[in-house]
Amino acid sequence: MHPGASHQQGDRLWLVGGTGEGPPLALALEERGWRVRVFVVSAAAALAYPASQGLEVAVGPLGDADNLMVQLQRARATAVAPRWVIDATHPFAQRISADLGRACGALQQPLLRLVRPLLPAEGATLLPRLASLGAVPLQDRALLLAIGARQLRLAMDLSPGARHHCRILPSAGALAEAMAAGLKPGRVACLRPGTGADIERALCRRWGIEAVLCRRSGGPTEAHWQRLASEAQLHLLLLDRPAEPPGVEGLGWLELLERIGLA
Repeated sequence: MHPGASHQQGDRLWLVGGTGEGPPLALALEERGWRVRVFVVSAAAALAYPASQGLEVAVGPLGDADNLMVQLQRARATAVAPRWVIDATHPFAQRISADLGRACGALQQPLLRLVRPLLPAEGATLLPRLASLGAVPLQDRALLLAIGARQLRLAMDLSPGARHHCRILPSAGALAEAMAAGLKPGRVACLRPGTGADIERALCRRWGIEAVLCRRSGGPTEAHWQRLASEAQLHLLLLDRPAEPPGVEGLGWLELLERIGLA
């Protein structure tokens, strides 16, 4: 157990996360004596978490705030309630974070939010919201959309004069979204984050990309696009992250570990 931790060995904790900070955070918590139940949305995301006696991975959608309250109440009734719920979802996963905040607030369940630090955005154009894309002059420019499949159609509608390309996750749902948005198959790249910059650098050269739209997530994906834009002199458009859920305590990595260790 981590020095200074005052919880009992084997105390339970729920971690809602993905494949970013989720796996290393789960391991760090387990090393400090916590029994961790991780919630991920897909079997593919579950593969990022190692098999461990103190680590349980639940796969599937969490549901809305009402469903989350039912799960917490059921856990309390069977004496497996978590001392903490930790929201380590993506900064743009607004619905999940909002539902967690409402459910935990209603039941007075302690909840912490892992907050990524903001990266410097020198040389980039910050967009407060996606609608701001409509004010950016992109007529006849090759634009790469790297903001997730669900917002492709809206982004294309907001930049009608651009030549659109996209980078999406390699899933049937994401590909269907891209096709439904009207993207040409030869302008769609299905790649997982962390595949390395060489592929995307080559794609930008092949497609003659002049501008890239990505999210200001604060993670390695944003850092990767910032480096690539600087190297290739691309116009980087950063969609600013949404505000954190009201009433939820947001902490950085070390502050979060210290907070639950002293509780």
